[in-house]
Amino acid sequence: MTAPKNLEEIYQHELQDLWSANDQMKAVVKRLAAKATDSTLTDRLNLALDGIQQHTDMVKQFLVDRGADVSKEHCKGMEGLCKEAVKHAIDENFDDGAVRDVVIIAQYQRMCHYGICGFGTAKAFATALGHDDHVARLDAITAKIYDADENLTALAEHSVNLKAG
Repeated sequence: MTAPKNLEEIYQHELQDLWSANDQMKAVVKRLAAKATDSTLTDRLNLALDGIQQHTDMVKQFLVDRGADVSKEHCKGMEGLCKEAVKHAIDENFDDGAVRDVVIIAQYQRMCHYGICGFGTAKAFATALGHDDHVARLDAITAKIYDADENLTALAEHSVNLKAG
């Protein structure tokens, strides 16, 4: 990638990066869901997969809308988070599934926080560029990711963490 020439190019690069981040996250969340032992956690992770795909589809549409190169730019930040999630929540041998579930939630939330940052940044760029049609949708995506994060915090605090205690 060459250095961007303007905010529009920075915005498009952010979208391409988010596409890659989502694809990587989706693959790992599918594996996390398969390892979870708490049925509510499994259900919520599987539900998150649909949301991640919807967000990816929207990012692709934003690139089309802008007449940009409809391709993804490999996201090294999410790559690192995914490697950590696999290392700590999937590859580890746990004696207690409830303990693994705690680790799954922690790793999932790290990836969510990265998404909140990325989609929030994209919204700020879209706002500055006057892409009002993108702003509301980016805001909605960010809100959904916040909701997913808060939902898993509640599950952890009221159930999963107590089981692992």
